[in-house]
Parts: sequence; C-alpha cells; structure tokens
Amino acid sequence: FWRQNNDMPKTAVFGGGCFWCTEAVFQMLKGVSKVEPGYAGGEMENPSYERVSEGNTGHAEVIRVTYDPAIIRYEDLLTVFFGSHDPTTPNRQGNDVGEQYRSVIFYGDDSEKHVAEDIVEAVNASLTDGTRVVTQIVPLEKFYPAESYHKDYFKTGTSAPYCQLIIEPKMEKVRKRFAELVDPQS
Repeated sequence: FWRQNNDMPKTAVFGGGCFWCTEAVFQMLKGVSKVEPGYAGGEMENPSYERVSEGNTGHAEVIRVTYDPAIIRYEDLLTVFFGSHDPTTPNRQGNDVGEQYRSVIFYGDDSEKHVAEDIVEAVNASLTDGTRVVTQIVPLEKFYPAESYHKDYFKTGTSAPYCQLIIEPKMEKVRKRFAELVDPQS
C-alpha cells in the first residue's frame, strides 16, 4: 500500500543549547517518536563530545527529532523550539557558553527553510525589548549521533543536580506553555 510522503515520519534537527535539555523537552511532545542527541554544523568528521566541548569544531549540540506530521506539524516543533530556549543570545544558553550551544535550525528542504524564516520574523515582531533572534537557519549537511551515554540523559539521571536545576524547570515551562502539544503520558 502506497502512502503519501506527508504521512511518513519526518525528521527535524535543532540546536538550542545543551542537547540534554532539548532532548528532554522534545521527548514530551505528541507525535514525536524519537529524539537523538548529536552534532551538526561543523567540518570535523565523526566529532566527539570532548572535541565539540572545546568549542572549535564548528559543530553545535543538536537533536534530531523524528515526528509524525499528521500529529504534530513542523511549525509546532519550531514554536516549542523558540519557546523553550533564548534565541536572542549568540553562542550561549544560561551558563553554557560557546559556539556549540548556539541557536540553530538545520533545514532539510526549502519548505522547512521558509517556515523557519517566517517564524523567526514573527518572533522578532513580538520582541519589544530591542533584542533580535540570532538563530541560524542553515541546510543540514550531516548529523552525527552523540555517544550513547548522552541518550535519554534526563530519563536516566532525573535526580542529578543538573537535571533538577536546569532541565526540569525548562520542561515544566514547556508543559504549561504548550500543554496542547505535550503528550499527557510524558
């Protein structure tokens, strides 16, 4: 049986600071079947966490989200992306500083690029404090999965201080702000 391309799972790649935080946030969403932490945007082949953490590989910590567009739209993913981190700070999210923590959308096709540009325009129009979105919108060249110990970081280390102090408040903010997109089972 032939299925239209729109019915097939799709992927989206975002970087919004530490991938432990973004992974936990996107795992909560309806229609998201998989979230993989990884690296993208640099020249180095097969980067490691240690090398990316040095801040000179060009790679960002990112997540690759596999989602069902019949349940959650790309626009919804971007809305949560922009609502769950500060897209106005270059190369920084909270205490995480360096190009590896930059705000970035890696698009897979022109449609995703245009949607991302439209949402950035809308976010900029809503900002009244003089700040502007610094999120990069660039084509995805290559995604490198992170080491296995990064996978499900929040789920496997919920009681760790970083999870309690940084990740849990971010998740709670998303649960409240985007309740209609959050899977009640999460």
